[in-house]
Amino acid sequence: MEAMEREALARNNFLDGCNCPQSVVRAFDDVLREHGIDPEVAMRLASPFGGGMGRMREVCGAVSGMLMVLGLVEGYDDPADDVAKAELYAHVQELAGQFRQEHGTIICRELLERGEGPDDPTPAARTAAYYHERPCAEFCATAARVLGEYLG
Repeated sequence: MEAMEREALARNNFLDGCNCPQSVVRAFDDVLREHGIDPEVAMRLASPFGGGMGRMREVCGAVSGMLMVLGLVEGYDDPADDVAKAELYAHVQELAGQFRQEHGTIICRELLERGEGPDDPTPAARTAAYYHERPCAEFCATAARVLGEYLG
């Protein structure tokens, strides 16, 4: 699948009600299946990272979702494998850097121009006003495109 297709999928996933990391993760269901990973499990894994980690407005959920897929596809499982760690961390920095280059930051509160501290943990209703004031669909699209281009 082309990176631009993944970009559209991620955007639509957000508009269909997925949180940011789930929107990106779901755009790579086919890749996850190819690696023996149940997409439903990946969606549950991604679920607490919405709103910059449980609406604490820390690292952008779209970036978290992008990096979750990267870890599931290229991650290491031997804690003593320093070479694999270094290679993965270099890719993390590269991908996050591309997102940062396009949007200026990878921090949710900065992307949404919010003040310090967490928001109320209750998710906001997904209304037309919600989508109008949050550019999150575009952040999800960027993350999916960047990862799609990286994975080829």
